This record gives sequence, structure tokens and C-alpha cells, in this order.
Amino acid sequence: MKFWRLPLDSEAHSIPQGLVHIIENRCKGCGFCIEFCPNECLKQSKRFNAKGYHPPELVFQAVNCVECGLCSLICPEFAIFTDLKEAKKITEEDIQKVTTRYSRKDKRFQKP
Repeated sequence: MKFWRLPLDSEAHSIPQGLVHIIENRCKGCGFCIEFCPNECLKQSKRFNAKGYHPPELVFQAVNCVECGLCSLICPEFAIFTDLKEAKKITEEDIQKVTTRYSRKDKRFQKP
């Protein structure tokens, strides 16, 4: 969901930050986890695992991972999983990162 201001109930919500764990020797290099990661936290590594495949590697650890679990759900070999590291409170800066529209009083407002 895209917001244009800080929600009134922002204290009741948080942004999960996850830790991604990759079991490299199980990975067969299908790339599903890389393809379906919504925040592009993973990329294909240049090194090989014991089976001769390129396992994924992390681009960002807890900065962009929101612990959605798509990587672990989509992995056919069960070679990747996430843990909740912390839950960060929503701030005005977080809202500004995903702002799509502005109030009319804002200097950045553009008429549609």
C-alpha cells in the first residue's frame, strides 16, 4: 500500500526486518528466489557450491528484507529461509520513501 502521509495509527504498525539464511549446498541454482524477491535482496553469486551450481547471495541483509517469506515458499529445494530480526516502527522517513502523491500545500504537488 502506498501512503502520502504518516497514518494516524502508525504506532500500531511496524516494518519487519528479516535475516536471510541460505543453505548453499542444497541450492540447485534455479533463481526463483532471486526472481520473486520483491525488494531485490538477492543476486546470483559467482562462486559455485558443492553441486556445481551458483547459489544466491545477499545484496542487502536487513536493510530491505521485509521477511515476506516468498524466497522460502518458492524454493523447490528448501535451501533458503528467513527469520525476523526486528520490527521497526514506521517513521515519517519511511513514508517519504514510498510517497506517490502529495497534499496541495506541499511544494512537490503536481496537478494530474
